[in-house]
Amino acid sequence: MTEPKAPVNLAHKLSQFDELWTQKKIADLNDYEVKLAKLKGEFVWHTHEDTDELFLVISGRLTIQLRDGDVVLEPGELFVVPRGAEHCPVADEETAILLLEPAGVLNTGDAGGPLTKAAEPLD
Repeated sequence: MTEPKAPVNLAHKLSQFDELWTQKKIADLNDYEVKLAKLKGEFVWHTHEDTDELFLVISGRLTIQLRDGDVVLEPGELFVVPRGAEHCPVADEETAILLLEPAGVLNTGDAGGPLTKAAEPLD
């Protein structure tokens, strides 16, 4: 059995980076990664064929564009994008989010391209 660790303070973790559209891994949960990101502007349309993707807005406002309509998230709200659903996150203002998805999932899903980045550990 492993020793319990200290709680993760989201505000402190968010203060440790400024990069936009870069996921920072803050915890592991079984085969999943808990990640933070700061967003502003429009990402790319993409799909995750094998997994759902959970978005939780911490601050700011996030619009998740879907082919059949947009979902707008305010602080404290979450939305799960179902596997296989093409989506494009958009943040008109800087927005901080928490993501939960299986380890190794690429941020751009099937789209690839210059914005593709693996999650970076944040100590």
